[in-house]
Amino acid sequence: MKAKMPHIRPQLAALLLAASGIAATTSAWACTRLVFLGAEGQVMTARSMDWKSDIVSNLWVMPRGMERNGQTGSNTLRWTSKYGSVITSGYDISTTDGVNEAGLNANLLWLVESQYPAFDASSKPGLTIAAWAQYVLDNFATVKEAVAALEQQPFTIVSDNVPGENRLTTLHLSMSDASGDSAIVEYIAGKQVIHHGRQYQVMTNSPTFDQQLALNSYWQQIGGTTMLPGTNRAADRFARASFYVGAIPKAPNPNKALASVFSVIRNVSVPYGISTPDQPNISSTRWRTVFDHQRKLYFFESALTPNTFWVDLKALDFSPTSGKVMKLDLGADQSHTFSGNATKEFKPAKPFQFLGI
Repeated sequence: MKAKMPHIRPQLAALLLAASGIAATTSAWACTRLVFLGAEGQVMTARSMDWKSDIVSNLWVMPRGMERNGQTGSNTLRWTSKYGSVITSGYDISTTDGVNEAGLNANLLWLVESQYPAFDASSKPGLTIAAWAQYVLDNFATVKEAVAALEQQPFTIVSDNVPGENRLTTLHLSMSDASGDSAIVEYIAGKQVIHHGRQYQVMTNSPTFDQQLALNSYWQQIGGTTMLPGTNRAADRFARASFYVGAIPKAPNPNKALASVFSVIRNVSVPYGISTPDQPNISSTRWRTVFDHQRKLYFFESALTPNTFWVDLKALDFSPTSGKVMKLDLGADQSHTFSGNATKEFKPAKPFQFLGI
């Protein structure tokens, strides 16, 4: 017996077509982020980093008490870090992913529809988009606290071209914390839009988050055990991640839960070295991270090495007096191999400077 394809409403069909067209042309930084809500208050956040070339990522330990500025000239945001953090850099000029000692996680993903407010000397203080995630990690312990502050719009996001490319960096921000709270922050038509709540467990890329939710409602009606979309496009990854993050077992054993979460983020990863002639911007997954909010373990897995390693935030000194900026050099294409607990492998280093104007 042949299964009947579900009826698609005309409006949804148009959205599906638009989403597939967008994803086919703009997935150069096509990542996925998901939050697992497990047994006994267990929370884990996973993300993949998809990029068409080596994004030159390293891991950094940032102590409390660091003097920061938004790198936007005389009219710039200034702050001192309240919380220490462990982050993964992009090109060693930006924070693309990271966690702080209070258990807050922040991730930057590509969103081509992003449009940021105009910035000039008369506007609010500027914050380079390269330090957007770091600002959150430095200043807030929970998603609720971060959202309350961001709603006041204390800064103007300032973007610049992707390093080595003639293309504006267009990103959206996700946050999650140890309570399972979650938020997605986007700038659409120059206006900040925040989606806040535990239900917002998954984020990918285009289209905008409200449209992703509409697309995913269609797949929820079909049911993940009946059919799931299987391409690397953002809307398809969103649907698969949304189904699987709710379908995997809520194992009380944190290591088993971790294995399940890793299996989901691998499922929505893009095979390394994939080549699609008619869609040249489909990007390979370069690395994946998973953060166990309760145990404060930050796991890192490169697509180019067979090992997974982790950093134990509880074993790090984040104090402003004795704590130091430290770096775990992953090498070109993450060629330096680490395995198991890599917390002691970090070396003191000069902090990188966020790319600004």
